[in-house]
Amino acid sequence: MNSSVMLKVRVIPGASRSNVAGWLGDMLKVRVSAPPERGKANIAVIKLLARELQLQKSALSIASGSTSQNKVVAIQGITMKGIEDVFGANNAQ
Repeated sequence: MNSSVMLKVRVIPGASRSNVAGWLGDMLKVRVSAPPERGKANIAVIKLLARELQLQKSALSIASGSTSQNKVVAIQGITMKGIEDVFGANNAQ
């Protein structure tokens, strides 16, 4: 499977703990404890999503929005249906 799923993510850095908060419209809301400096929050987002989706960290990358709260994460090795199976259905579609 070479194609990537592009997942819109809203990141809340500096949270008390890292977790996936659920869908916010068509975006997945993610809280990370890492601060939004020098890419630390981006690394934390990749780690969290990889762990939750049971994928290697190398299967995920920030496709756009690396300095924004609104990011697009490219994920290889899973379908959107697979993502929704893990995080619940996205009812915004």
